[in-house]
Amino acid sequence: MAAPDVQRARPLNFNWDPAAVPANSTWVPPQWMMAPHSPLRTLRPDNANGLGEPWDPQNPSFRGIDLTKADSRLKIPNVEIRSSSNDTLVAFVDVNILDSTGADPYRGDVLVKGQRIISVGGKLAPETLQDAFVIEGSGRTLMSGLCDSHAHASFINSPTLDDLSSLPTEEHTIMSARSARQFLDSGYTMCVGAASAKPRLDLVVRNAIQAGDIPGPRYLANGQEMAPRGGDLCEGVTTYVQTPGDITKAINTFADAGVDSIKLFMSGDEILENLRAEDTTFSDELVIAAVEAAHAKGIRVCSHARSDRAVRQCLQYGIDILYHCSFISDESMDALEAQKDRVYVAPTINILYSSLLVAEKAQFGFKKPDAERYKRELHICIAAMQEMKRRGIKILPGGDYGFAWTPHGSYQDLELFVKLLDFTPMEAILSATALGGEIMMHPHELGKVQPGYYADLILVDGNPLEDISVLTATNGKLDVIMINGQIHKNKNKGK
Repeated sequence: MAAPDVQRARPLNFNWDPAAVPANSTWVPPQWMMAPHSPLRTLRPDNANGLGEPWDPQNPSFRGIDLTKADSRLKIPNVEIRSSSNDTLVAFVDVNILDSTGADPYRGDVLVKGQRIISVGGKLAPETLQDAFVIEGSGRTLMSGLCDSHAHASFINSPTLDDLSSLPTEEHTIMSARSARQFLDSGYTMCVGAASAKPRLDLVVRNAIQAGDIPGPRYLANGQEMAPRGGDLCEGVTTYVQTPGDITKAINTFADAGVDSIKLFMSGDEILENLRAEDTTFSDELVIAAVEAAHAKGIRVCSHARSDRAVRQCLQYGIDILYHCSFISDESMDALEAQKDRVYVAPTINILYSSLLVAEKAQFGFKKPDAERYKRELHICIAAMQEMKRRGIKILPGGDYGFAWTPHGSYQDLELFVKLLDFTPMEAILSATALGGEIMMHPHELGKVQPGYYADLILVDGNPLEDISVLTATNGKLDVIMINGQIHKNKNKGK
């Protein structure tokens, strides 16, 4: 354990109260946080994982599986949405095309037929326009819809965690469908479910969207998050697992029901009094059993991993999507960099940012003294994400929306990426579009304005490369929202 004076040290330019540090903290400020502009020190790498088996973080594998690549057993999830017509033509004329290839935007026309984009850039012929529904862009920005990689459709803006478990299933289902619509209303056409408050809510919403019964984004469904007793967020939203046998059985049940991924609650959270963010809740044996069971069924594993030990477990045993990662160490950062082609990270920076703001005002049951806890983790998380960005690790938006202080519809991650994480507007947009297509496992169909891609598009009144806030729906700049070739929202009259 690090000496107390080291544990409670504050890196340069950070101003949290040292009293906010848990008494049992073993966190040490990483080298890149203490001196971000100095050369990285040479670290002595781990040579064993948590089970004592050989481990090389620079050439990571576990029991014969190469952890620099996605497990070959993973299946591509279905993202199709049923459509009543495959022949309808929609033409966006004179738009500024931000295609999410990394190229600068350019003026041109875009033609949609049925569910797909069929033409990008060239001026459309009059005879083509005659048969199309025409939207005059007048130089407005046309781009891919956005991705929330940490979505909770079944979190319904409740002021407390207990409200999620006490709400009857019938009302909860309707409100979850409303949340899905709010994602789409806000320009989010892709969502990665990050745990369902009740076992089947994500599934029901996803299936209804795909059947065309309700409006919503292309949604990857998750099950209830899993945790051992005493290591959970809230009893009513948790499937409890104590042994490898328990977790294998639970995952098989979720997978057989049709989920696209499963979620492990592997660390604490600052919202919990007795289970802080630096605490780790899973044994190595449970993590190993979970990854093997899920991958054997072809589905991915997501992890709530704020503590460094939880992050290290994710990297040693093959978890696919890491959430939070605030207290990552030098050693774990190096291991993550070695797996950057396989792993996705969503810091959910908004939940920390928003929790700090309401704690400072003592709102929603937060106490003013708690603000220092959120300030500390927020500052540490910001530094960690800036370092990940520098190393080319894939970071995506997704802000843990669905609490009363982070309500659906208030999605502001892209602004926070630019404001706090040193992303340029283009980098933030690519993280929410092109990388969104990747994390959805459909990189050649989602997340770009290119021929053959799904017509999931937003027409923006403004240039997000000059002002990223135009992509925040509450600012009222999303003039047209299209998904699957169908216009969901249109401020224009068209032809």
